[in-house]
Amino acid sequence: MLQRSVLALTTAAAVGLAGCANMSDSQRNTATGVGVGTAAGAVIGAIAGDGKGAAIGATLGGLGGYVWSQRMERQKAEMDNAMANSGVVVTQTQDNRLKLNIPSDISFDTNRADIKGQFAPLLDQFATSLLNNPNTDVVIIGHTDSTGNDSINNPLSINRAASTRQYLVSRGVAMQRIQIDGRGAREPVASNASADGRARNRRVEIFVGEPNQQR
Repeated sequence: MLQRSVLALTTAAAVGLAGCANMSDSQRNTATGVGVGTAAGAVIGAIAGDGKGAAIGATLGGLGGYVWSQRMERQKAEMDNAMANSGVVVTQTQDNRLKLNIPSDISFDTNRADIKGQFAPLLDQFATSLLNNPNTDVVIIGHTDSTGNDSINNPLSINRAASTRQYLVSRGVAMQRIQIDGRGAREPVASNASADGRARNRRVEIFVGEPNQQR
């Protein structure tokens, strides 16, 4: 019985997602995120409550994740304009967050966590965008290349994320909106065998998301 309930819930979610075909890209992204969350929540609720918790699980799952709203679309346009010709890459992630990929030649000198002069004006504009969009939350992740060992790279990556957060806080952004993390050299985006690859790996990534429950 439980297996049939879970299968029915998962199938219903899949059918709902299939109905996204005639939606705009923004609508499809939002519906997909909510649909997947609902399906996952339903399965978890069914397992935890012997089937009785399925509805509760579906509700909680539907509230999870992020939405790509018109506000997020405007914020991406603002960031595209603000970061033009700076080397910062602005994208929309698969989970409907805004991502700023900031290379080390803009943000931090080698083995340093203090913000470079050319990074500050970009963060000023980013802080203004966050203040104009108070319903979003922020995650800042620092990365390094593979030069050195984990005892150096791990705290350095965290310190870079912390410096970025502190700068935004100094410009009026509430600290509780910003989470930080450091990944050291564990998540390279290029080969560390070349100087160019190592430079690409020394970076800070900033993610901005509008939680779905705030819609």
